[in-house]
Amino acid sequence: MKENREREESGPMDALITRQPQGVEGGSALRRAHRWYRMEYVLVACGLSLLPWLVVLADSLPAAAVASNWRTVWIGLDAAEAVALIATGLLAVRGHRLHSLTATAAATLLVVDAWFDTMTAAPGADQLSAVAMAVGAELPLAVVCVVLAARGHASPTV
Repeated sequence: MKENREREESGPMDALITRQPQGVEGGSALRRAHRWYRMEYVLVACGLSLLPWLVVLADSLPAAAVASNWRTVWIGLDAAEAVALIATGLLAVRGHRLHSLTATAAATLLVVDAWFDTMTAAPGADQLSAVAMAVGAELPLAVVCVVLAARGHASPTV
């Protein structure tokens, strides 16, 4: 009785996160859980299928390219970082459990920004500036976000 009440009080996302099927009907709950596990295999298969594509890209992409919306791309990436960091901070201050998801997104964006900054910078002062920004700000902040995400995942809060 108490177990059924706990299942009713938890939301549908809890079932996905904990992988514990909800509902009284065993058959449909088991099918939902089974679909969840199959999706994990689909993701692994998609990742593996990208590996040969990397060889094709390495062989076919030009060494240099011109991007027509260069400013917009960088402003958009930095805006996404700002939103992810603000959302993470606000959610973490409130003790909301979704802060671990926004922290993960922020960390990912910061690492991507560091990678593209250093890889697209012109040799010389621009390259040194990009490396300094990556090592001094973006990557350490990404580590902070990863730690915050891991702590939030390990100790669920509401």
